[in-house]
Amino acid sequence: MRKGLLTLLSLMVVLSMLVAACGGAAPAAAPAPAEEAAATEAAPAEATEAASEEAAADAPAAEAVETPVVLVAPAEVMEGRIPVRWYVGLGSGTDPQQIAVQQAVVDKYNASQDKIQLILEIVTYNAARDVLATQIAAGNGPDIIGPVGGSGSNSFYGQWLDLKPLIESSGYDLSQFGESSVNFFITEEGQVGLPFASFPSMVYYQREMFDEAGLNYPPQEYGAPYVMPGGAELEWNYDTMTKLAKVLTVDVDGNSPLEINDADEFVENPDFDATKIVQYGYVPQYQDPRAIGSFHRAGRLVADDGVTAQIPEAWTAAWKWYYDGMWGDQPFIPTFPIIQSPEFGAGNPWNSGKIAMALTHLWYTCCIGSAGDSWDIAVVPSFEGTTTANLNADTFRVWKGTKNPEAAFEVLSYLVGEGSLELLGAYGGMPARVSDQEQFFANLDARYPQGVNWDVAKAGMDYPDIPSNEAYTPGYLEMQDRVNTFNTLLQSEGGLDIDAEIAKLQSDLQTIYDKALANQ
Repeated sequence: MRKGLLTLLSLMVVLSMLVAACGGAAPAAAPAPAEEAAATEAAPAEATEAASEEAAADAPAAEAVETPVVLVAPAEVMEGRIPVRWYVGLGSGTDPQQIAVQQAVVDKYNASQDKIQLILEIVTYNAARDVLATQIAAGNGPDIIGPVGGSGSNSFYGQWLDLKPLIESSGYDLSQFGESSVNFFITEEGQVGLPFASFPSMVYYQREMFDEAGLNYPPQEYGAPYVMPGGAELEWNYDTMTKLAKVLTVDVDGNSPLEINDADEFVENPDFDATKIVQYGYVPQYQDPRAIGSFHRAGRLVADDGVTAQIPEAWTAAWKWYYDGMWGDQPFIPTFPIIQSPEFGAGNPWNSGKIAMALTHLWYTCCIGSAGDSWDIAVVPSFEGTTTANLNADTFRVWKGTKNPEAAFEVLSYLVGEGSLELLGAYGGMPARVSDQEQFFANLDARYPQGVNWDVAKAGMDYPDIPSNEAYTPGYLEMQDRVNTFNTLLQSEGGLDIDAEIAKLQSDLQTIYDKALANQ
């Protein structure tokens, strides 16, 4: 009850500011919420969209109201200009440095023409969903929302404008983006976004650990085989990667669950002690079960009818593989307690320097610190002959209730075009515009001078998971919470009946969907 009152009072304060839309100085920027601070400003919306409860839920209401919710309030509209409101808060963009960059982009745009006034509106991450929902319900939604990823977008499914008519009427050039980037933003709602920040996935690996094990590095071209020490060639698939991960998993005495003999065969090592592992061969860095599943094959948790809960067959195989990698006789993936330990990065395992391979996205370059300077990247392995390099991507969306769709699209074109490099520098995303990527990777080379093959990242854009693993389901946020609970169970408890737990997950998801659809 107290928390509900707290939220209501906060929203009343926010809404009074938003509806008035009067001029004057914006409130001082508040420190980023804890979950955002942990992710760093370079992480995309996907990295900062994890739902969490405010730590101060039980604090007195008066204290909560005093905490700034609006970081940047709407400015007064200049006479003769069409107002276009840009709402930030569902993902990246609330860090003080990012606020300054975004305001500079707004000022530059407004000075470049006299037809449209772009108005920046920034709300703290913890309040952004509630504030936006209230605005939309009142018919006072912003024109443009972003940067936003899959989770934030799906929280407002059905509220996005199909951009296709505006693209066609304006003659907007989509060829400046890769075809897969454009298609990634086509959903049942239409073309709901233009490509902006792309985060392809890849395998991060430690050269030194491969060298110490006498192993060749994983392939850096899609379709290329893995070459064994003796010259034998193996398909670069999950089976090969798993065996290598076991060779690269090391106990305190230097033993691994698998070794390679002179005939290039993998053989078991009976001396390996699974209770004393000091180095792991693999980790799905910051990947939830949906992402882990989609690296095997693209899919989603609701059938095409939009009603029926489903677990894609390939996802079941992926989850069983993942679980066995943590709790099987030859573990090569750290469990949750191990990941949380100081020895293995206190929640950031690859950064511990004790993981040989990690499967994650380009945005993770934001968070590599103590992992050393011997790492490079390799291509994502295939599963049953198909390669899926799970894609994260942020964009800006247009609210379908906008009163000025043409003006909103003009601003959107600017944000993903001329204004994009400045914004991407603050957000840490790879430009979707192909012409801007060279400079982006040059900047990464300056940061990581060991010679990373960034062509791997660019090539991964051709293997996106379509449909996205973050695709809409009814009761999206509740679904997300249930999947996270499932993930915690897998990571924390051995000896589970995996088939039974997957069946229970599917049943629970159906209950969530039915409830959400009944309340529409």
